Amino acid sequence: MPSQLARKPQNAYHHGDLRDALIKAALREAERGGAEAISIKALAKQLGVSQPAPYRHFSDREALLAAVTAEAFRQLTVVLREAMAKPSKKSKLSRLAQATLDFGLRRNGIYRLMFASRTVSCAAKGSELHEATRETFALVIEALEAPAVGYLRERQALKIWAALHGVVMLAEQGLFTGEAAHATREELVEDFVNETKTALAAAIGDAQRRGKANA
Repeated sequence: MPSQLARKPQNAYHHGDLRDALIKAALREAERGGAEAISIKALAKQLGVSQPAPYRHFSDREALLAAVTAEAFRQLTVVLREAMAKPSKKSKLSRLAQATLDFGLRRNGIYRLMFASRTVSCAAKGSELHEATRETFALVIEALEAPAVGYLRERQALKIWAALHGVVMLAEQGLFTGEAAHATREELVEDFVNETKTALAAAIGDAQRRGKANA
């Protein structure tokens, strides 16, 4: 009687785009443990392909991490764009900020892959990852709903992005509870939104007045 064939892993790869399958599987692993959880060898076993197969698509683990991080940024961009498009009495910046906080805390493994590793800083200009991060940042600028005056929008966008990142990382590590300030994370984020809008409006007003004076 012929021996029973060995059962393939539950998530075995059958056909189609192996590159896409590797990225999706790596994202699932990152959800559980960030960048450290991603192993090409383990992914190949999980998908039921040979150990060399992933290297036809990614030269090494860093190349895979870059592709996975780019996909994570694209997913964040979709979430932020949807939040900004929803009818609401809140400003676009408020909706974007709260959606960023929710994404960072709900999907903290992915968030750590995106912001707490050196993958982004090593991305070459014009690369898939570089373009994905630029698209996300462009949404932050759009959410400010302000005219372009020098680089004032870009500076304020960087400031609030840094502030949001700080809240997410402190909260994720259990270091921010809001007790000392008697404020929730959401309330603190709203403070950042209001301060950003006020500072940007003042800076643009000053720049426009200086421009008129020098005309």
